[in-house]
Amino acid sequence: MKIIRLCIVFILVCGIIYPLVTTGISQLIFPKQADGSLIYKNHKVIGSELIGQTFTSPKYFHGRVSSINNDASASGSNNYGPSNKEMLERVEKSINTLKKENPGLDVNDIPLDLITNSGSGLDPNISIKAAEFQIPRIAKATGVSKAKLKQLITDYKEGRSLGIFGEPRINVLKLNLALTKLEN
Repeated sequence: MKIIRLCIVFILVCGIIYPLVTTGISQLIFPKQADGSLIYKNHKVIGSELIGQTFTSPKYFHGRVSSINNDASASGSNNYGPSNKEMLERVEKSINTLKKENPGLDVNDIPLDLITNSGSGLDPNISIKAAEFQIPRIAKATGVSKAKLKQLITDYKEGRSLGIFGEPRINVLKLNLALTKLEN
């Protein structure tokens, strides 16, 4: 009988009270983040600051490769080693796509984050170098000057987390939304 009462207490505390309290606190302190850091356009959700999207049009900045097609319900990557045949084929395919999209650019200049997955496969950010690498293609496709695109990258650059962790980065969705406004 004590075990049944103990189970009921733990179900109530761990399964109902604790989740409700933590959700309530997060909604009070960090409401935007608790709701998924959603990005709206014309009162319609178009994405999240936290989950990458696939952009294939030559007039947009492209994000990182995602082996899970940026599907948040399938977070994770294939975790291939550097000698894995499938990994090498995917990287080669990514390099060939980038060479085709960006003619005249040296393959050795391709930033690694444009041909490799993040650990989650959902990374919404790219490095500053990866954004700058794409400027010639986007300038040609949109008619926006290279100088304006460089300034756009500077304007949307995010610093290191807490000032010390990681590298400066750019959220691809936010950058592409700003680019769309610049084109109009």
